[in-house]
Amino acid sequence: MQLKKVRDAVYESPAEGEMRVPLRVYARDEMLPLLQKDRTLWQAQNVATLPGILKASFVMPDGHEGYGFPIGGVAAFDLEEGVISPGGVGYDINCGVRLIRTNLTEKDVKPKLRELIDTSFKNIPSGVGSKGRLRMEGRELEEAVTVGSPFVIEKGYGAKKDALHTEEGGSMKGADFSKVSDSAKKRGAPQFGTLGSGNHFYEIQKVERIFPGAEEMAKAFGIFEGQITVMTHCGSRGFGHQVCSDYLQVMLNAAARDGIKLVDRELSSSYIKSKEAQDYLGAMRCAINYAFCNRQVLTHWTRESFEQVFKQDWESLGMDVVYDVCHNIAKFEKHKVDGVEREVCVHRKGATRAFWKGHPDMPSDYRHVGQPAMIPGSMNTSSYLMCGLPGSAESWGTICHGAGRVMSRHSAIREFKGTVEKELQDKGIIYKAQDRHLLAEEAGGAYKNVDLVVQSVEDAGLAKIVAKMIPLGVVKG
Repeated sequence: MQLKKVRDAVYESPAEGEMRVPLRVYARDEMLPLLQKDRTLWQAQNVATLPGILKASFVMPDGHEGYGFPIGGVAAFDLEEGVISPGGVGYDINCGVRLIRTNLTEKDVKPKLRELIDTSFKNIPSGVGSKGRLRMEGRELEEAVTVGSPFVIEKGYGAKKDALHTEEGGSMKGADFSKVSDSAKKRGAPQFGTLGSGNHFYEIQKVERIFPGAEEMAKAFGIFEGQITVMTHCGSRGFGHQVCSDYLQVMLNAAARDGIKLVDRELSSSYIKSKEAQDYLGAMRCAINYAFCNRQVLTHWTRESFEQVFKQDWESLGMDVVYDVCHNIAKFEKHKVDGVEREVCVHRKGATRAFWKGHPDMPSDYRHVGQPAMIPGSMNTSSYLMCGLPGSAESWGTICHGAGRVMSRHSAIREFKGTVEKELQDKGIIYKAQDRHLLAEEAGGAYKNVDLVVQSVEDAGLAKIVAKMIPLGVVKG
């Protein structure tokens, strides 16, 4: 594969063989070898062979090998000739990140940090197979995943303004509970309102730095240096995983019936207008809403934990939602194609929406600066707050979603078991985890350098780095 440099942090490989569009990669020079050490770019080339794909097959700097599409892969499809692929969304549907600001500083929190982490660990169910404090079954589960976060807000788990700072308003339209299998419902019911395990986390952070040129953005988002923030990363748990599993075979059969040639069976796809694709969309949107509810309920318990420790209500602590963004999702959005605005189906897998200043699909109070997008690092490295720029229009309004793994979880356990805890302790980071193996799985060395990831995105002109947050306390599953 020949990658030609287009501009700073942007490389392209022309369409060849069965590819319908070129491959475009966003990465600084020093990050390219990491994208070439596994099947990431090969998978992205395969995505470029799918019917109806538009413009290019995109890979973000945090990209790494996934199922079908690479994680960090982005593609948009024509509504008439294009397809939808469960592998282009992923197993953890609407895995995403929510950032909560406070009016507290490190000086306020440091003396109470251990108590705060212990209280949060007790209040927020986490871990493999964890069961929630809020049980949703039958009709209630149906309403929750059809309506999204406004449903749990109405039940007292938050405020209406939370939904205003959530992608899609926390409610993905077109959810169809009848298209969700009994297995997915059974797996999802007990896990409602849980953090989960793996790379999911709850983190108390300090804003270490506001970047030059981003002062107006930071002010709009209510972010200042020295401020305490809380970041939560979780998704649709077993509910979304089962939805993906259910439809992979369905789509594979549909592709064979409709003569869609798949260079990789993991790219099982069906034409967007087919019954199979529409059924998947109905079920996928339920999983999207499940995840919105999940992060909303965890927001409620986050506020509850701070209230218990600081003996103040959450509003007096300034605990408002900055924003909530999705990572693994397929959506119908309006974008310019060859200079003409049209509706397309955008697949973002391990990638984050980051619309620009003036875009109508963002909160009115952010429209004068652009959409916030949170980029979490690993638990012992920094996380970032970014803001979309007009340049992201070329990547369907999309940027990276995190640091991106460079090591499997098993390899990370072998490499870092026993050393991560000392590293956290040396940095003064308070942590709680259900399973100590998870600490090794998520060690900083198992991931790319998140500083270079976000710098790649900024160098490419897709988004502006607004703030850097460092961890003070971490809860893992």
